[in-house]
Amino acid sequence: MDEQQIIAAQDAWGEGIIRIGETFLDKGDYRSAAEEHIHTHYNYQDGSVLFKPTLASERQFRTDYDGALSYFVGGNDEYPEDHGFAIKPWSEVRWDRVGTKIIGNMGVAMGNYFFAPADGSDEVKVEYSFAYTVNSDGELKIILHDSHLPYAP
Repeated sequence: MDEQQIIAAQDAWGEGIIRIGETFLDKGDYRSAAEEHIHTHYNYQDGSVLFKPTLASERQFRTDYDGALSYFVGGNDEYPEDHGFAIKPWSEVRWDRVGTKIIGNMGVAMGNYFFAPADGSDEVKVEYSFAYTVNSDGELKIILHDSHLPYAP
């Protein structure tokens, strides 16, 4: 694993979020698009993932696949505050990377990412920390997704 692989994974993750929203707008199977996104980018195949999504406060810490899927597309009664982050939809995800640390089979990256709404309204700044590992199939996958809106006193 190296920093360029993490950057490529982040860019692909952002493209996946946009693709889910485009599928939603096209009245396609956005749930399947989100399932593919999670399978591609997160390491649920090898166990739990530590997932703390941006817009969650009631059940903000999630370790299972269903919690991640609910956050991205909504529709799960166990997570009533989820309205489908990925189906907002977004037209761009821009990364402002602060740093990356790689130790053995794990990499950690943090910074800000900015989401541009497809309706042309102001972009949303979000703080992130992601941890990556190389899974049993040799693929770079997310094992920690932690994001927050910036502190506003």
